[in-house]
Amino acid sequence: MRDLLPATVAVAVARPDDFGGELLAAELACLGERAVESRRRDFTAGRVCARRAMAGLGLPPAAVPAAADRAPVWPVGLVGAITHTQGYCAAAVARRADIRSVGMDAEQHRELNAGVRRLVLLPEEEADCARLPGGTFWPMVLFSIKETVYKVWHPVVGSWLDFHDARVKIDAEAGTFTARIAPARVDAAAVADPPSTVAGRFALADGLVRTAAILEHR
Repeated sequence: MRDLLPATVAVAVARPDDFGGELLAAELACLGERAVESRRRDFTAGRVCARRAMAGLGLPPAAVPAAADRAPVWPVGLVGAITHTQGYCAAAVARRADIRSVGMDAEQHRELNAGVRRLVLLPEEEADCARLPGGTFWPMVLFSIKETVYKVWHPVVGSWLDFHDARVKIDAEAGTFTARIAPARVDAAAVADPPSTVAGRFALADGLVRTAAILEHR
């Protein structure tokens, strides 16, 4: 993820032993006894990476518990994001004074089944995918982008954002994207200056789709 985010954001990607690392007490309390092994491993790697990213900002390690919706709860003064997919996990952290919000996502680079495509893609995005260069599973790229957009939106606005609430346009050559949020969602936001667009970058390598974006202060 380091190649997709600015220098003001510290990034850490999990090493193999991070999946079996140690959690702080506040983090352990979020898992519960019924958490399956894969959930424990991914959760652990995400928190280990988060603390390594904090260290990259020159900050001491701190717990990153989870809210009821499983979203990370960052220490005061920080913003961040965690993502994990099979065999891969990363965390990004920035000072709130520098960045308003950060989002990122990683997915396996493969076809998205028809049912999920209907839930994720707008008809015009389906048409866009047909015009983009071959050899890439563009619907999966769109899925990852919209996950990233949600991670940018929710910490700022605090409300749900459906897949169809973001209209994404991709520049395949530049490796960039722009997502325009549905005006109804922006108008209904109960915060000052809700984001109406989210711009970011994407990359495809080693069987993964990676996407990331930040929201800057005006």
